[in-house]
Amino acid sequence: MQRLFVLLQFLAPQRLLTRVAGALARSEILAGVLIRLFIRRYGVDMSEAREPEPAGYRNFNEFFTRELKPGARPSANEEDAVLCPADGAVSELGPISNGRLLQAKGRHFELQELLGGDADMAKALNGGRFITIYLSPRDYHRVHMPLRGRLLQTRHIPGKLFSVNEASTALIPGLFSRNERLVSVFDGGPGRKNGDSKNRDREDRDRFAVVMVGAMIVAGIAAVWDEPGREGRLRAPERKFEDRELILAAGAEMGRFELGSTVILLFPPGAMEFDPGLEPGDIVRMGRIIGRLADIYQEEIP
Repeated sequence: MQRLFVLLQFLAPQRLLTRVAGALARSEILAGVLIRLFIRRYGVDMSEAREPEPAGYRNFNEFFTRELKPGARPSANEEDAVLCPADGAVSELGPISNGRLLQAKGRHFELQELLGGDADMAKALNGGRFITIYLSPRDYHRVHMPLRGRLLQTRHIPGKLFSVNEASTALIPGLFSRNERLVSVFDGGPGRKNGDSKNRDREDRDRFAVVMVGAMIVAGIAAVWDEPGREGRLRAPERKFEDRELILAAGAEMGRFELGSTVILLFPPGAMEFDPGLEPGDIVRMGRIIGRLADIYQEEIP
């Protein structure tokens, strides 16, 4: 059955289905009915939402990207904490070895391909750590910062729109490096804690990346630095932020999915270690501690 599901994805008109889903998600027609059916089907906990009433949302997309009540996801404020960026389930985590990441069940994929061919960034991250978090339909779909960081660059990589569920990750080679995605690179090194602008030439070890992976019927990937009304659409292939001091605090919102998907965090060698109790399949919530920074990563350069 899983193989049939995957085969149908190769045959399906992915872009057309996604455009139709996006139009429905933004339409106010039948919005209330769709929202109530979705809540019932997936058991969404609306008691956590800032607006708990389905009738309070103009369309399905507004509901899907809903805010939570203040305090619903408290973020740890320890200086060495690496925070979970989203609600979801851990798909895989571990070392980046020989430029490759584990996708699922012994199946690996290339880091450089995930980064859209960025050989320098792939080299800098090789030997580091990664974690992949899958957001199910019922989850909160905003993505937050694992550390405080200054945005350096983004790269939008067009691609396929395969589903990112368990069956697809197990059976489709290089799934995350084939799907459309937004790669955001941050400077999280010296100066991170006080947000100063000194020491611009950071070492490679100070940079980390957040990859937001699109999927079937994901109508858009929005980032907080996008222009209003242009979120997730007609992105520039690559953007540099060297002329902007865009610093996001640990736990701050950085983006959102308009209909589900996956987040991958990438850290350089020696930067951090994951919580030894964290394993694939674990359910996680945004703001919990998933790892600790190494001492050297926290040091300030004089």
